[in-house]
Amino acid sequence: MKKIYFILLMIFAFSLSGQENINDTIGGSEIEGFKLFPNPTHNDVVYITTKHNAVKDIIVYDLFGEIVLKQQTSYKELNVSKLDAGVYIVRVNEGTKTISRKLVVK
Repeated sequence: MKKIYFILLMIFAFSLSGQENINDTIGGSEIEGFKLFPNPTHNDVVYITTKHNAVKDIIVYDLFGEIVLKQQTSYKELNVSKLDAGVYIVRVNEGTKTISRKLVVK
């Protein structure tokens, strides 16, 4: 019976995704070709790419809604070395388009 519960727990855990949609369309529409990787991250850099790779305003929130990192960049890399291990919400604005994703830092 323990094996069955363990297998069910593992299936449930693997079915959850680090790219889970939080809120895509506040103030605009979804950014085309958006990717956030690696997620979960074990190192100090997360890569954020879009189809156009234009200038992005990136805001990282903790689960209490406080801003922990804010950056405007045209590069694909986001340095998250100052973040403690945990779960964060990343909001990316590119022009009039906005997207939010969950980020796990280990």
